[in-house]
Amino acid sequence: MDTPLVMHLGTAERQLRVAVVTETYPPEVNGVAMTTGRVVDGLLRLGHQVQLVRPRQGQDDRPTSAQGLEEVLSRGMPIPRYNQLKLGLPARSALQRLWSLRRPDVVQVVTEGPLGWSAVAAARKLCLPVITEFHTNFHRYSGYYGVGWLKQPVAAWLRRFHNKGEVCLVPTPELAAELRARGVRRVEVVARGVDTGLFHPARRSTALRRAWGAGDDTVVVAVVGRMAPEKNLALAVRAFDALCAVQPDARLLFVGDGPARAALEAARPEFIYAGMRGGEDLAAHYASADLFLFPSTTETFGNVTTEALASGLPVVSFNYAAAAQRVRSDDNGWLVPLGDEAGFIQAAQRLGADAALRRRLATRARASVADADWDGIVRRLLAVMNEVIAAHEARQTHCGRLGGPRTA
Repeated sequence: MDTPLVMHLGTAERQLRVAVVTETYPPEVNGVAMTTGRVVDGLLRLGHQVQLVRPRQGQDDRPTSAQGLEEVLSRGMPIPRYNQLKLGLPARSALQRLWSLRRPDVVQVVTEGPLGWSAVAAARKLCLPVITEFHTNFHRYSGYYGVGWLKQPVAAWLRRFHNKGEVCLVPTPELAAELRARGVRRVEVVARGVDTGLFHPARRSTALRRAWGAGDDTVVVAVVGRMAPEKNLALAVRAFDALCAVQPDARLLFVGDGPARAALEAARPEFIYAGMRGGEDLAAHYASADLFLFPSTTETFGNVTTEALASGLPVVSFNYAAAAQRVRSDDNGWLVPLGDEAGFIQAAQRLGADAALRRRLATRARASVADADWDGIVRRLLAVMNEVIAAHEARQTHCGRLGGPRTA
């Protein structure tokens, strides 16, 4: 399974029953929730059945039952420093009972929390094929929260988790190579898409810009995402300050919320803090800016990068994750080597100061993600699922019979 899985998308027509287990899901706002929501919607559109297992998001949360979709809500508790999200509590016995009554064709485990571990254990006990996903660099986050000594134990924990499945999905070839080097045995690439209908330059709003105190020629620099230590926001501020040396009336826009917001807002009240936004409102915030900065060095992908490009914004980013796949220097943005903060600042200053260059890059930005539609991404995922299911069925004698148990 180390080699790329090969399957023509046209063969993935068997209707599947997919159990998707995740600790975050819309309307929660984060990249994992958004991606999982898009995948579930895509599976349903293509006629597959989805059983969605997730923590209850609030006291009034009720499971949704729609055509092809069954939601199962589990118990959860707030995640430290991420209080708006829940950590699913262990539920192995409940999942075993659930899947014994109606077996899914494949179990897709999105997150590596206690609920995800329970799902892997229950699926293995029932001899169900399991696909895991790697979405978040938790081992890299440890240094930003004063527990850097946990980096190696967390990496070992993640390796053990993902090696319990048939295959681990990642969004980029770069990350696939990294995980293989760290001992994850079976890794496949399924990229992430972007809603080019929602994120569009046509959503640019003069009224919104006026509310920000920006005129037609004012350079508005946007940073979108969770405001947290691991997002390297201090670099965005330094880059913006350098830009202001040549564009004194430039404005810096933060869209998002998180534990770093209060301190930054107190120190720099002149910035624009839009808070959490979604849907067309979020799309208008992207399109009404002129330049996008992505200073983070801890992403597995960075959905905001493709959203910015689809919105017609030149992107300044480090050369990794989504940017490495989509951004080309002097074409639709500017890439700098990972960790080269001086280069990042220089690129931001150059693009911010040169209106003609920004306009030229903006004309190429949207075209660079025109092929990143979610339908194609979901079909690629289905190809992987069908290959995993076929390989699992071919090994059914190892379980004694198809559907027989095995030790977890």
